Amino acid sequence: MSEQIDQPRRSLLSTLALGAAFAQFGGISGAAAQTRAPSPAGQSGHTSFAALKQIDAGVLNVGYAEDGPADGPPVLLLHGWPYDIHSYVDVAPILAKAGYRVIVPHLRGYGSTRFLSAQTPRNGQPAALAVDIVALMDALKIEKAVIAGYDWGARSADIIAALWPERCKAMVSVSGYLIGSQEGNKAPLPPKAELQWWYQYYFATERGAAGYAKYTHDFARLIWELASPQWKFDDATFARSATALDNPDHVAISIHNYRWRLGLAQGEPQFDAIENKLATFPAIGVPTITIEGDANGAPHPEPAAYAKRFTGKYEYRLFKGGIGHNPPQEAPEEFARAVIDADKL
Repeated sequence: MSEQIDQPRRSLLSTLALGAAFAQFGGISGAAAQTRAPSPAGQSGHTSFAALKQIDAGVLNVGYAEDGPADGPPVLLLHGWPYDIHSYVDVAPILAKAGYRVIVPHLRGYGSTRFLSAQTPRNGQPAALAVDIVALMDALKIEKAVIAGYDWGARSADIIAALWPERCKAMVSVSGYLIGSQEGNKAPLPPKAELQWWYQYYFATERGAAGYAKYTHDFARLIWELASPQWKFDDATFARSATALDNPDHVAISIHNYRWRLGLAQGEPQFDAIENKLATFPAIGVPTITIEGDANGAPHPEPAAYAKRFTGKYEYRLFKGGIGHNPPQEAPEEFARAVIDADKL
């Protein structure tokens, strides 16, 4: 089932569906909401979360934001690279108003999340990141949750939905099915597609690792601009997320992630069985809504290429109006609506 949402219609649908929750956004009138441009000033309605917490989970002490009733149905919102939890600073209060318990964790290598041991490898492979989220659910005593994400966060959501469907009630995944493997990444892409991965090849060099360490914020800002060319975010919006990149493990994990994809870095043996399962491209049977922005400048698959990977209840939504790679921050009302709708599939 496919749903294309143009800018006026998607804002109207959001207003009607979320009702009182939408009133948190400065009392915007229905007429104004219908004509809202995507993040015209690059400023969100919120600049902070209801609560920031820390908890030991697996190999990490995880920093996370929480909003909504403690006994509400849980929703996990997972950010990507090189962003942070502020991608969801406007989504979280909408879902909280709708009665959800919202958890937004800093991934390993971001914000206040830290490794419990200096001896733990600073591993960025996909299996490790997904296991982190399962460990967080265990620590928070969350048996099952709606899981939503984009970029690295979407990949972790996909992995959990595929391999641990009993932990995933429903899923929202930007750019669809992002499960891959080292073997699959050996196949060359057409030149224009390879060009989009320029930073992956840069990170494969020692010059690239040193460059990312020296210019982390400048690099991240460039990625934001290329990935969302029509998102006019302001300096304050970027600065709130950029501080998360000052995590002492951020550079090592970022470099390892992209080198691992090309087979230039080894993973940890305890994740071999998981990666072997992922290499078979397992189907996802949990209720799912996949999202694409019509102005996504980052590498992403075409929806037709992955639709058959979702064997349960499934919808695809195109966010129109200049929405790029970070839909939860660029179109928070519509993203929140997708989470609520996925939970009802």
